[in-house]
Amino acid sequence: MTIDLNDAAAIRSVDTLKMIDLTLDYPRQFREGYELAMNFPLPPRPDRVDEVVVLGTGGGSAASAALVRSYLFDRAAVPIYLVQGYNAPAFVDQHSLVFAVSHSGKTEEILSSVQQCLERGATVVGLGAGGPLRERLKQAGAAYLAIPGGFMPRIAIGYLMMPLLTFLHRWGLAPDFRAEFEAAVAEMARIGEECRPETPVAQNRAKQLAEALAPYIPVIYGFADHYDAVAWRIKNQLGENGKYMAFWNTIPHLHHDEAVGWEMQPELCRHLGFLLLRDPEAESEKMKKRWEATEEILRQRMGRVETLWASGQGRLARMLSLVMVGDFFTIYMAIRKGVDPTPVPIIDLFKAKVGQ
Repeated sequence: MTIDLNDAAAIRSVDTLKMIDLTLDYPRQFREGYELAMNFPLPPRPDRVDEVVVLGTGGGSAASAALVRSYLFDRAAVPIYLVQGYNAPAFVDQHSLVFAVSHSGKTEEILSSVQQCLERGATVVGLGAGGPLRERLKQAGAAYLAIPGGFMPRIAIGYLMMPLLTFLHRWGLAPDFRAEFEAAVAEMARIGEECRPETPVAQNRAKQLAEALAPYIPVIYGFADHYDAVAWRIKNQLGENGKYMAFWNTIPHLHHDEAVGWEMQPELCRHLGFLLLRDPEAESEKMKKRWEATEEILRQRMGRVETLWASGQGRLARMLSLVMVGDFFTIYMAIRKGVDPTPVPIIDLFKAKVGQ
């Protein structure tokens, strides 16, 4: 079954759990996440901080941490590390600031790694909607910011990302971002109007991308230094929202290895559809040349090549503009084939098999 993406009623009939409405709510959610973090009694920062470590998995917690790390690539006072497994890095000690992020509070990897961080004397702040993580941190006397629950973690990105960024600013480890934040909220509101179901395909970039790339295996290309996490987020959303296997990489890194793979059998190349994430305000002349060469070669060999341009004023707005259009695009990828974008039965099956 193929859904007509010009039929708003049909789109909403497939989206039974309101993923679209939750995405349209991003401007309010990001603002509320920021306000929660600003009003939170943050513990004092240690005199010496060697690094920030974020413990988080999945399309909500890990994606939010990666976006903060990319946004602060040239602005953070200390390194920011993302840990997605059961174990904390060996360098975590009393000079580490650790965010333990789990929307459900039940993620077994985070419960394991946060215990190690507590035992090593790190300053730990928890973030989520309750569960065992909150109880464990409460018992340890560690701080915990409670955020709203009741929906999929991947749609809680504003509640997860903004506290991470706000806490780093309040601790003096990141610069003031409030002007960029206001511009980002305004741009997300504009994109919501452009990408909502009632906006026809001809004026809706997210729907256009879904129509163009639906017949292909998607490959998302971002670029250093600030759009690697955006490409990863869209790739992950294609899995969870779109129910598509997808892949991602970044320029210029991929020109040193993956690009050789473009020489595989032509009949295989024709099954790949590429989405190039670009921002003219962030691209040097050298990077522009790399993008132009990349697009030229890909168009000669691959099934489809599309470009998604960043919009808005300031780095935060431009990054989040791609995230938001990407979220709508991945939702429409599912709905176009008559699939509800919210449920994740494979993840539920996997958790049942491993006993989570």
